[in-house]
Amino acid sequence: MQSFRTELENPVVEKEIIDLERKIRQYQEGKIAEEKFRSLRLARGVYGQRQPGVQMVRIKLPFGKVTFKQLLTIADISDEYASSNLHLTTRQDIQIHYVSLDRTPELWAKLAQDDITLREACGNTVRNITASPNAGIDPEEPFDVSPYAHALFSYFLRNPICQEMGRKFKFAFSSSVRDTAFSYAHDLGFIPKIRVINGVEERGFKVMLGGGLGAQPMIAHVVHEFLPEDQLIPYSESVLRVFDRYGERNNRNKARFKFLIQKMGLEEVLRLIDEERTANKVKSFVVDRDAVPQPAPSAGTDVETLSASKPMAYEIWEKTNVYPQKQEDFYSIYIKVPTGDLSTAKARKLVEGVRGHIADEIRITQNQGLLFKFVRKSALPHIFNVLDGLDLAQPGFDSVADVTTCPGTDTCNLGISNSTEMARVLETLIYEEYADLIYNRELKIKISGCMNSCGQHGLAHIGFHGSSLKAAGKVVPAAQVMLGGGTLGDGLGRAAERIIKVPSKRVTHVLQLILNDYAENASEEELFHHYYDRQTKDYFYRLLKPLADLTTLRDEEFVDWGHEETFQTAIGVGECAGVVIDLVATLLFEVEEKLAWANESYNAGAYADAIYHVYSVFISGAKALLLDKGIQSSSQHAIIKDFDTNFVETGEFSFPEGFGGQVLQINRQEPSETFAKQYLAAAIGFYEAATAKRENKDTVNA
Repeated sequence: MQSFRTELENPVVEKEIIDLERKIRQYQEGKIAEEKFRSLRLARGVYGQRQPGVQMVRIKLPFGKVTFKQLLTIADISDEYASSNLHLTTRQDIQIHYVSLDRTPELWAKLAQDDITLREACGNTVRNITASPNAGIDPEEPFDVSPYAHALFSYFLRNPICQEMGRKFKFAFSSSVRDTAFSYAHDLGFIPKIRVINGVEERGFKVMLGGGLGAQPMIAHVVHEFLPEDQLIPYSESVLRVFDRYGERNNRNKARFKFLIQKMGLEEVLRLIDEERTANKVKSFVVDRDAVPQPAPSAGTDVETLSASKPMAYEIWEKTNVYPQKQEDFYSIYIKVPTGDLSTAKARKLVEGVRGHIADEIRITQNQGLLFKFVRKSALPHIFNVLDGLDLAQPGFDSVADVTTCPGTDTCNLGISNSTEMARVLETLIYEEYADLIYNRELKIKISGCMNSCGQHGLAHIGFHGSSLKAAGKVVPAAQVMLGGGTLGDGLGRAAERIIKVPSKRVTHVLQLILNDYAENASEEELFHHYYDRQTKDYFYRLLKPLADLTTLRDEEFVDWGHEETFQTAIGVGECAGVVIDLVATLLFEVEEKLAWANESYNAGAYADAIYHVYSVFISGAKALLLDKGIQSSSQHAIIKDFDTNFVETGEFSFPEGFGGQVLQINRQEPSETFAKQYLAAAIGFYEAATAKRENKDTVNA
């Protein structure tokens, strides 16, 4: 591995990139264990692919915002280091694939020059913070949520309280009560609200807590009808502190915040959140409302005489993909990007064609499309022509014909079936047989390659996820049919229900049966949710049951969509949430590293950060010693209790108030310089005693 050097304006980022390069080298030399290294690279946006020896790199774009220059930079990076493709994700990121591990530091350095980061795009961290793509231009929004999403992103990036949680944590901001960012399906979701007190207008948020998709989708709890804007960050910090301390650490299938609420009860979790407020770095945080200014409208080019190349297609496209902004005389354009995949060649031609006709700010949407802003009416035909020339002028954005999908078996370790080709097939079916549905935005189809819901099937009216069946001694690619999920509005939503599993090649028949039945039997203007509830889950099970008959399988049904070979399940180890690190030596090495971070933060006057690093020293050190005794604790809170039981009560370690009394001062003390100094001194003493104990044991065993 050849070393490289880069000069960046941000010394913190430069240090991180050099550190990644160093740790890649140590891993390749066998000095860092596989499990530990996986955790390190995931937190830096580097994710193992289904294909051996190459990586997926996830580029973190807060609330999906990207400039022309940044998009072109990412395209250049994909050409040089990846597969010349940009994959737009449901979390408003861009992913590139087939990257060599050795080249990831160099790649990151080039992205950082245009203020693009990989940091915490994967792993057990705060993931990309999403927001309604039309935030700032939405005619129905109380105010623009973009600055608040930006503030959360900035505050928690590299924040020690959320670097090594039990699993990932997701935030979302919707621009209005339409809840287009699915606040109800996130760990923390926010909807903007305004209230008037004594004639003074105040901003705040309705807060949803503990939602999530995955194999066991759960709808979030409404915990605040109005949280004042200055409490947004303090409240979020308290929530993350509770998750870090009490969240599951061993069973990753139960390690999301929703399961913590399920285990402890909402009332107790809310009590713990309130208890953490004392230790917060800030008690109030005033968000800079101007941190994300509206992009300047383009100067405009004289295109008034230009007409659309395909008048009829243009008329349909304008009705389904173009919307007036709240800014008078300006329009937004939504671009449907099939399966979220945009070649770098198309990306360049797209920027070249629309530059000067839209604002220099593109937003990635939650259904893997693009949004253009500040378009003048006169420029619409020109932009349609540009899109049409790139095969990007399909009508029906966010309609029944706009199917959301994850990459599935194309690149993902966990993919069971080919979700991308299934999406293409279903979209073709809609355009060919149900063309009128391109105007229907009240019915969504979403597909995931496995049960983990990266394609959002859990919140779809009609959803599918990859699975398998056995018949005639062979494995059949299958799709689990999910119905009845979706957004209700203002923080409320529904999780789709499992109906029946059918061979994958029969999903077209599934969709035809459902759509035909809905068209024939629903009352006038009856929404699908109401129709589903009226007919009941059992009705749809009986409707679809004939398609689950495996005695009528044809040879081609043993082959997945987009493949020629007979189907085989080949599921790898998923890395969506990192792994649990249980190596004693590695943990003690981490303790030393965290102690250095604590000293560094303390000397810089960042006392709250220093205190949390110290807390991590106690936890990691105690975990290492417990593991040395064969004791695996399921959470940080359990580590504290188990250490008291197995080390303090036995007299091996002495703490006047017990280990818990020492460590949990963190949520009883203000993050002052005095407390930071005392807490750090105690941690140093604990670390020295822990390493001495380990060394003595090694000497005896030798």
